[in-house]
Amino acid sequence: MRAPDFWWSVEPGPFQRLVRAALTPFAALYGRLAVRRMNQEGARVNAPVICIGNFVVGGAGKTPTALAVAKWFKRNGETPAFLTRGYGGALSADGGAHLVDRRRHGAAETGDEPLLLARVASTVVARDRPSGALLALAGGASMIVMDDGLQNPSLARDFTLAVVDGGVGFGNGRLIPAGPLRAPLDVQLARTDAGLIIGEGEAGDAAETILREAGKPVFHGRLAPDAHAALRVLGARVVAFAGIGRPSKFFASLEACGARIVARHALPDHHLYRPSEIAALQRQAAAMDALLMTTEKDMVKIAPLLPGVWQDLPQPEALPVALVVEEADALRKLMLDAVVRARRGRLGDRPPCA
Repeated sequence: MRAPDFWWSVEPGPFQRLVRAALTPFAALYGRLAVRRMNQEGARVNAPVICIGNFVVGGAGKTPTALAVAKWFKRNGETPAFLTRGYGGALSADGGAHLVDRRRHGAAETGDEPLLLARVASTVVARDRPSGALLALAGGASMIVMDDGLQNPSLARDFTLAVVDGGVGFGNGRLIPAGPLRAPLDVQLARTDAGLIIGEGEAGDAAETILREAGKPVFHGRLAPDAHAALRVLGARVVAFAGIGRPSKFFASLEACGARIVARHALPDHHLYRPSEIAALQRQAAAMDALLMTTEKDMVKIAPLLPGVWQDLPQPEALPVALVVEEADALRKLMLDAVVRARRGRLGDRPPCA
């Protein structure tokens, strides 16, 4: 499902205003339910928990941020494990906790993000977050990095970093389905320790102002393409496709690398590809004498299909990106301090779950 355009527009047109108004009562009900859920107290585990979340529906850069955070902690001597719901995967649907095995699991079982996370650290897919955290700790993890979960109260966190897409910010500032907010903004801010604005834009600037007025430290980052891949597309004709929260971000990254995009295909987030779709994209790239480029997130879903598609046509290639944080040292210190406090027992008065 692709988010409607009026979610991101502060000044929508007449028809969009009418639709938004019609959805407002449903948004109010959604907000009340979200607040009731978020006010529940979460279980604690015997290890620090860092949550990487976001305020709105859609991709903000949580997974690249989680990857960067885990790498920071690994360099500091920790053994982090990722905990994620595994959106769209069969493993999440059964209600259990599962350790991701990249050798036998595909995106249909785990969802797309867990396969990326598992390249860096042990990864557990679980709808029940406390059960997933316990499985990760039983496997030798010294701490948990939770990819998403700001609105999920089931597992107590020691530090929550909220990621904001600088291009869209908080959108129109309204709740689902009248806007993209996943819960009332003030409730989410109260459960946030710091904000990370990825990319630039007026909407991001406005979000930064709101975060600072709420007393939250704000950091700034960007998604930097891999240097080798960037050279590969420099000056090249490219057929680009992406099934992420905002495909336009991927297209902009390609163009920033000097690619000449001759065709672009924006697909819904978490899109599951069919071999026929890949073959059609290959034929288009061949007819246009172009490279066929996508995201790493899409590539983990496409890779198992490649033996069955045309081998003599352009093969899909990924443009890897990594998070670069301007104030990296300060953000690392803030999270490390939270981990130290957690280990000193300053976690509150609830006993840890067994």
